[in-house]
Amino acid sequence: MFLPFLGQLRDHRVPVSLREFLTFLEAMKAGLVTYDPEGFYYLARSALVKDERHIDRFDQAFAATFSGLDTITPDQILEALDLPEEWLRKLTEKHLSEAEKAEIEALGGFDKLMETLRQRLAEQKGRHQGGSKWVGTGGTSPFGAYGYNPEGVRIGQDESRHQRAVKVWDKREFRNLDDTVEIGTRNIKVAMKRVRKWARDGALEELDLDGTIRATAENGYLDVKTRPERRNAVKVLLFLDSGGSMDPHVKMVEELFSAARSEFKHLEHFYFHNCLYEGVWRDNRRRWTEQTPTWDVLRTYGPDYKCIFVGDASMSPYEIAFPGGANEYWNAEAGETWLRRSFDKWPSHLWINPVPEAQWRYTQSIAMIRDILGPERMVPMTLAGLTAGMRVLGR
Repeated sequence: MFLPFLGQLRDHRVPVSLREFLTFLEAMKAGLVTYDPEGFYYLARSALVKDERHIDRFDQAFAATFSGLDTITPDQILEALDLPEEWLRKLTEKHLSEAEKAEIEALGGFDKLMETLRQRLAEQKGRHQGGSKWVGTGGTSPFGAYGYNPEGVRIGQDESRHQRAVKVWDKREFRNLDDTVEIGTRNIKVAMKRVRKWARDGALEELDLDGTIRATAENGYLDVKTRPERRNAVKVLLFLDSGGSMDPHVKMVEELFSAARSEFKHLEHFYFHNCLYEGVWRDNRRRWTEQTPTWDVLRTYGPDYKCIFVGDASMSPYEIAFPGGANEYWNAEAGETWLRRSFDKWPSHLWINPVPEAQWRYTQSIAMIRDILGPERMVPMTLAGLTAGMRVLGR
């Protein structure tokens, strides 16, 4: 019965192997989840999704397969009443608070509720809207849809109005993790976690549980041991293009910068415009008065730094290829010269481009910089692109 679900997963590009699907079926056969739509969703997701980037696609496939899982139509309700009483009780208890369970006794308890429902379905001949008795919509009857009654059974309603049935797959809380969309701060942090080099340094602030257990066992009394906190020791040098054609991408670059500062403890950043030249700066408001010579940056930061450029690489080809090609001042040396110097100094380098990859072939300067970098070292500003880039940096 779950083969259509497997088909939907593959239609939504969720990579599910046959072994994973069989594991899911074994879990269902073992009864790990019974009479619980939400639990069934989480069981399926844990068994079939290997990468958080695919959670949103899984949610879409789940909704397409099991739409209406927590609803009952008038035609189905009589069949539902023939299901085991334990199932109906569990479903009712799941969506009722203790106060509502007490209120339901006013109708005569669960058995009376089910009996009355059966009778009203048999008596009613057509749709009823409003009111407090018949199976219908918009009223206060215990049986129906789009209304409210704390003792109610929802019938024929395609979504919850009072949030009594939790449809977590329809919320799609992981849509921004899809690796085909542009990234936000959260996504960037997820991708940047792939570039880590752990080290312990600094003050002895973190509890060393294993060391404490060992020392206590050896000494016969509680001997608390501490150690330096484990930190990401990767060093990053970030060059950010600013102004001009980068203005539409300011928000994305801000999110990337925020995520990078949070993820990397050793981060240095500088700004440039279009291409790297003789000077860079740390504050865009003082770009003309407080520039740092690029030679000083090359001499200060060692080859152990990961060098990341963020820019659209969209400019006149002259700005890359010729002295004097810069559009703001006379550059004594070509931009290509400075780029090659930086790439030679920091072999682990990457260029993140906010322009969609499908548009790169229409801009000559992007092709020129990719030739200087190497094709795999320019990536688009998507989760998939950034993940691939972090993999390149981690080599």
